Amino acid sequence: MSEFPTSLIRLRLGQEDAHYGGNLVAGATQLKIVGDLITELATRYDGDESLFRAYESVEFLAPLYAGDWIEARGKIVSTGNSSRKCEFEIYKIGAARPDISESAAEFLDEPILTLKAVGTTVVPKAHQRFPH
Repeated sequence: MSEFPTSLIRLRLGQEDAHYGGNLVAGATQLKIVGDLITELATRYDGDESLFRAYESVEFLAPLYAGDWIEARGKIVSTGNSSRKCEFEIYKIGAARPDISESAAEFLDEPILTLKAVGTTVVPKAHQRFPH
């Protein structure tokens, strides 16, 4: 495989994702989504789900709320014998508008970066199914 894969997830955060007052979503929800991104990246690159080893950095940059639409992006940026270093970003791309009505929502003109993270996953050599 000559270039590293990317991953994209879009979803709407529901009431079940609200954890704090004011329908605020816990940062752990974003980290769970990062876990899904890294699983997809490793599966595309190695044919194996991998084991997430460590975060190098995690920055929570803006809050998310129940009803927000998000777009999560991930990419492998470098590889070792069994390690894959990845970068992640999550953007708020839409929001509920309860100030207008109970069912009003809209997409943002400019996405808001809510999370930046760097992490490493490991795929043991014996589990790597694709030649690199």
